[in-house]
Amino acid sequence: MDSLLLLCARCILAQRPLPHILPGLYPVLFQLAFLDGKHVVLRDLVAAWPIQVLDFQQLVRRRELLGDHPHIDYIEAVIQAVVAQLRQELEEPGCDFSKRRLRVLDMTGLSDSLCSRSPDGVTIWSSTVALAKAFEEVSKHQQDFQRREPRRHKGPSGAAVAALQPSGVDVHANLYVRKDSYRILRNALQTRAASPLRLKCHKLYAENISALKVVTLLECLYPSFLQRVELWYNNFGLTELLLILPHLSRFPELRSLKLLDFSMNTRRRTPDLAIVIRCVARHLGMLPSLRELSLGSSQLSGNLRHILCNLQAPLESLELGYCSLVPDDLAFLSQSFHAPALKKLDLTGNNVYQGLLEPLQLLLEETSASLLHLDLSNCDMADSQLEALLPALRRCSRLRFLRLFGNSLSTAAIKDLLQKTLELPDLHLVVFPYPRDCYKEPLPENNWDCGTDDELLAAATVEFSQILANSLRTDLIWTYNPYGHKDLEYFSL
Repeated sequence: MDSLLLLCARCILAQRPLPHILPGLYPVLFQLAFLDGKHVVLRDLVAAWPIQVLDFQQLVRRRELLGDHPHIDYIEAVIQAVVAQLRQELEEPGCDFSKRRLRVLDMTGLSDSLCSRSPDGVTIWSSTVALAKAFEEVSKHQQDFQRREPRRHKGPSGAAVAALQPSGVDVHANLYVRKDSYRILRNALQTRAASPLRLKCHKLYAENISALKVVTLLECLYPSFLQRVELWYNNFGLTELLLILPHLSRFPELRSLKLLDFSMNTRRRTPDLAIVIRCVARHLGMLPSLRELSLGSSQLSGNLRHILCNLQAPLESLELGYCSLVPDDLAFLSQSFHAPALKKLDLTGNNVYQGLLEPLQLLLEETSASLLHLDLSNCDMADSQLEALLPALRRCSRLRFLRLFGNSLSTAAIKDLLQKTLELPDLHLVVFPYPRDCYKEPLPENNWDCGTDDELLAAATVEFSQILANSLRTDLIWTYNPYGHKDLEYFSL
């Protein structure tokens, strides 16, 4: 049943035009217009927003507000309201618009929250395109106005006075770009110097574009705001990486750098390769705020110490999935100043069988006081390896998230892990593999195509749930579904 507040709010929103509204009611009205899918009302509310900052993410943080509507419509309605405000200020340069409050539109994190529920599945890309189009529209309107009107106007005394310039609006956002949206985003960013709409990028996510295009985008961004850069599926090698890295040093607040699916084959060290690795290390060392680094799918064998050697501060998140690590890499990490600071460690796809067990034990011991998130999925781990790691795992007293999916573990081994980690007070989610003995037939080596026996899997799941209930740990989620729960990001730890 709707509350009295919502009923009154709906009565207000039904009026056209909107009546005078007390400032304290704007957040409630905004949420209701969002919930009811009233795009025109959203635009009107933003046009009259009574305070300097509109934090879109904070206003729609409640999951029930997301609904099942195409969220890009909401984003476009808000953006168009800001564009309309700036167009009016451009067209009436002699008027004083100082009473207009809205000067910051914060859309950071918006795409991350909406994309998981977006029915059209393209929100993270469409929101960036919508922003870019708005910037182009404001820039074009400004150029048209400047051609039509003289830059100076006569004052009351007849003297020439400069036209009042719009105060402008700062838009804080995360930008997602790929091949088909690169051109429009580049054009929008290159108008920043003269535009009253200023785009402050906090996170740049680039997929499947060239290194030169990444550099072009980086050169267009304000240095003081960028905190995260993610480069995916770009088929880069060390040469392309060396083209990009020097341009990151102009961002003093850059805290996270994810270089995923790079072709960084460093297995065969040559004099030339050693020089390139030293260059990479030197440029990484020029990022003073860096706390998260991802080098997923890069073949780093034996070179981790050379790549991390110049970092100025310890990393708190390190993702090394499918990096073909060797014992020396983990040995270095366990002895480095990064180990006691690590909150998140991802070693997915590194084969524990290949001599990594002992250095991994040592690494877990060194990270035990800080580690919150550990991913050991697809590490070719059997019961004996898990048993050897258990003492070190139990020392990770702050551990919240553990992934073991894709390892060849028996029901008994998983049950033993469950019973021995119940004592970890902060543990919230464990993703375990399908038990090896829950397949319809004996599981061939490294072959996961055999179907599971649903009855055996259900019985094992019931047994695990019963242990949790008997131990009063129903807050702890144990699941074999690797996709049903969102991974913890470093920024949320």
